Amino acid sequence: MELKRTLVRAAVSRPGVLLAVSPGATRQRLAVEAELARRGWACVGGPAEADLFVILGDREGEDEGEGGEGDWVAALWQGIPAPKARVWVTDPGRVADALDSGLADLVRGEHGNDHAPDAPDSHHEHHEHHEHHEHHEHHEHQQNGDHPTPPSEHGGHDMHGGHHGHAGHDMGLVEGLPMADRADDRDGLRLDVLHVPLGPALADWPAGLILRLTLQGDIVQEATVEPVTAPPSPHPPFWDEPWLRAVSGEHISRGDAARRLCAAHLDSLGRFFAVAGWDDMAARTHHVRDRALAGAAAAELTSLVRPLIRRAQRSRTLRWLTTGLGTLPAEQARQRGVTGPALVADGDAYNRMLVWLDAVGRSAADCDVTEALDPAEVVGPRGRLDTPVPPSKAMLDSLPKLLKGTEFACARIIVASLDPDLDELTHVPAPGTVHSHG
Repeated sequence: MELKRTLVRAAVSRPGVLLAVSPGATRQRLAVEAELARRGWACVGGPAEADLFVILGDREGEDEGEGGEGDWVAALWQGIPAPKARVWVTDPGRVADALDSGLADLVRGEHGNDHAPDAPDSHHEHHEHHEHHEHHEHHEHQQNGDHPTPPSEHGGHDMHGGHHGHAGHDMGLVEGLPMADRADDRDGLRLDVLHVPLGPALADWPAGLILRLTLQGDIVQEATVEPVTAPPSPHPPFWDEPWLRAVSGEHISRGDAARRLCAAHLDSLGRFFAVAGWDDMAARTHHVRDRALAGAAAAELTSLVRPLIRRAQRSRTLRWLTTGLGTLPAEQARQRGVTGPALVADGDAYNRMLVWLDAVGRSAADCDVTEALDPAEVVGPRGRLDTPVPPSKAMLDSLPKLLKGTEFACARIIVASLDPDLDELTHVPAPGTVHSHG
């Protein structure tokens, strides 16, 4: 028995971590990602690769019926092979405790535990390990990689999902395996029609988003956006918080708003680079994001973001991978109510990335400004916050048309280039404030 425990302990010293992020849990996600990076623990793309299941968000709705939030979380947990453990993170300040608790349960073989560190009376279930679970080693970042890996060489664009599960059919299926029908394609041939759901739990994916695609061959014929049901929240979305607090009458400095904007765009860029196959660049970008959120001075942030901006702008491979994907002209964006970077970009996924890079450089330089933020400047990372609907809702409404006719391998790049924040859809502000539509 002692030998068995020693072997298990060695196998899980760097466990594969699967994150299940609920809408409204951005603060928890950021805290977990920063701690995982500090420990060198890998985030995996799906249940088959996971040892430790980390659920992020309030525990309301975990026992909801069919279609509820607890439904997809339970399905993911069932798909993880033993030995396994799970923890629920509700307090961003106790992430380290939660991960330590999960690792301890994993070593002891107590893989029925679903407690958060602030719920010590939670029930433990004990199970025998009937088979050895092969642990997937942490993916080493390409320290000298100046460009993303092309789709033909990177699992991020594999139709059946690679290590990261960027576009895998087996990641996030919410109604079982997809079934194929037959239909005529544009050339009159009879091809399989496959119905594929993406989300809600994918690496580098908007929390709470389910995207249902109808594929014929490798071409998206139809796309439907379906957000996960989540309880309404009175708390402002994390990325929009400075501007919404300023509107409510609080004193918010321009530097604080610039810092949040800088971190938000770095978060989006990190996802974009990861989905495009540039893992090293994604890790570096998220490191700078964490430094911004930790309060690094403007001089430090500027010195950190400049090389990132140069590398991204000079990468011919990244430009080749993303040019022409999800083109959204400014006029169409206005008609659909899209504001913010997606409107300014007036173009495709590559153009939207360039707008983010420009905003990161400018906002990093303004992080120390103490002048008060003008309450009239209610423009958050995704767009205007004083419109009838949240900016992310307009982007979600635009996704089906942007995805139709594209290759399946490109769908995730298009989603990442918009990076809608579904936290905005759960926010129910007080009457008379921005987005009082609920």
